[in-house]
Formats: sequence, structure tokens, C-alpha cells
Amino acid sequence: MQATMEIAQANMGAMVAGGADITQPISGLEQVFIDHKDLVFKTAYRVTGNANDAEDILQSVFLRLLRQPQLPEIRSMRAYLHRAAINAALDLLRLRKDTQSLSLSEDESGGGIQPMSKDMRESDEVRDWLRHALTRLNPKWAEMFVLRFIEDYSNREIATLLKTSSAVVAVVLHRTRALLKKDFMATAKQMATTRGRR
Repeated sequence: MQATMEIAQANMGAMVAGGADITQPISGLEQVFIDHKDLVFKTAYRVTGNANDAEDILQSVFLRLLRQPQLPEIRSMRAYLHRAAINAALDLLRLRKDTQSLSLSEDESGGGIQPMSKDMRESDEVRDWLRHALTRLNPKWAEMFVLRFIEDYSNREIATLLKTSSAVVAVVLHRTRALLKKDFMATAKQMATTRGRR
């Protein structure tokens, strides 16, 4: 991974500049990166649906840590990086509201796009709608929704992670689902009307 190389090179450069012995064991940040890079990438990919965006988020999350003079004291690095990945992904989606992500049906060899069934197109449309709808939500609500329904955390785990109560999480999730349902119904009606005109 290119991000692995950049972070490792930056860390090595810092070690050499600081007069450190290059034969030293892996630094704290490098070990954190090795241990959690897959979590950050997968989380970002699930939110954005785009491998290139997920790679950018992976790099930005760890480069933010790298730029700090000292690795911060974090009780749960896994939880911290997970939240950072979700927030960075949602921020990226907000910045790129109008940008369409590549279809997941594009084959790995870089060839053309494979024919998609009507169900696959509709599934992609729903995924794209959800990504865009999440960008319009209150950031805290969007984060809770992603943690619950995309990352499959329990309400109690979300409450602990976000330092709130399970009741607050339940209420926010209920309201978020109601807003998303209303938005989806309006979008579906609009799409049906548009298709009917063709």
C-alpha cells in the first residue's frame, strides 16, 4: 500500500533527522498503522463505496497523527481510529456531494463495465442515495447511523464510544431513520415520476 510506504518513509526520515538508530524496533505510530490500517480502510470504504476515497481517508487519518509532535494518549486507539475514519469519510462525501463514485460492478482487470441487471442498478442507486442523504444529516446523527446500521455496533457500544446514553442513541437513531425514510420516499417518488416521462 502506498500509504504504508509514505508513513514508514516519513517515520524513518524523522528517526534519521533525530539521529536515531535505524535498527530500532518499529515506532509507536508505525505499529498503530500496521495494527489498524485495515480497520480504517474498510470503514472508509463502507461509507464511501470507493476504494480510492478509502485510501485517501486512510492516508489522511494517519497523516494527522503523524503531524502531531507526540502520539496522543488515547484510551482505545481502535475506537478512535474507527470514529476518525467514519468522520473523515462523511466529510469527504459532504465535499463531493455532486461527484459520482465508480460503479462497484467494474471488473478488477480495469476493463469495461459489465452489464448490470435492473436490481443491481437499483441497488447502486439506493447506495448512492444513502451516501448523499448521510451528508445532509447532522454529523453526529450520521455518525450514529453509520455505527449502528453499517458498522453493526449496538446502541450501548455507540453510547460508550460517543460518551452519551443508550437512550439518546436510540432516540437519535429513531429520528434519523424517520428522516431518511421520508427522504427516500420523496426521492423514490421523484425517480418514478422522472422514469414515467421517458
